[in-house]
Formats: sequence, C-alpha cells, structure tokens
Amino acid sequence: MDRHPFLLPVVFDFRIILFGVFIFFSLKELRDYYLQGVLFFWQGMIGSYVFLTTSALIGSVFTWGFAKWNSNFLPSYIEKLQVQIISYKEEIITSVGAEAYNQQLTQLPLTSPLDLASDYFLKSMIIGLFLAIIITVILRKQPKTE
Repeated sequence: MDRHPFLLPVVFDFRIILFGVFIFFSLKELRDYYLQGVLFFWQGMIGSYVFLTTSALIGSVFTWGFAKWNSNFLPSYIEKLQVQIISYKEEIITSVGAEAYNQQLTQLPLTSPLDLASDYFLKSMIIGLFLAIIITVILRKQPKTE
C-alpha cells in the first residue's frame, strides 16, 4: 500500500473490530458466569478497561521493541509523515496556525520509538473508550426488583 501503518486513518484501524469483539465476549462471560447474569455499568467499564489497558500495554511494548529492532521502521514513519505534512501545508496552517506547523515540522525528526509506543497506547485507549461505553450499555443487566 506504500503507507506506514501509523499513518492510516483511524477508520481503517484493526483495533476497532478487534477490541469490539474481545470486549463483547469478555463482558458477556463476566456477566453470565461470574456475576450471576447481572452487569452494572461501572462493572462493565472496569472490565473493559482491564482488557484495554492490558492490550494497549502489550501492543505498546511490542511497537517500541519493533521500532528498536527494525532500523527502517522509524525513519520510514518520519519520512512519510514529513511528505504528508508538506503536501497538506495550507490545510494544516489554516487549522492549527503557522507556528504550530513549523514547530511540528522541526520536532518530527526527533521522534523516538517511545513516541510511537505512546501514540499506540493513547489511540488504543481512546478507541476503547467509545467501544467500552457502547458495549457496556448493550450488555448491562440490572437485578429485577419486585
């Protein structure tokens, strides 16, 4: 595809489907087998974030290790992002301003594997937040009062 995996739009991120499936089945199992069919919203959110934090940490460590091991991964990211930033210069300056644009362009070569790992972790948590809320609301069951 000639695109760096970290430069793909969020819409094409595999974590949306992967996290959705795993959160759904882990909360369903938690509700049905460990909480006697009752799942409150707060229990679903905590259960979701246990999975999300673990998954994001593992993915971040893997990303950091891969960027350290593969000497072409980080330079490829920097190069392709520079091309993308330069080609959309007018749009970026319009949205964030010339000073922020120039600062981003000068700071880009200083990107480290830890920056990529942090980016992966943060995006995973943001994607997971929306999925956790939606799936928790769908799966929650409260005890019936009589």
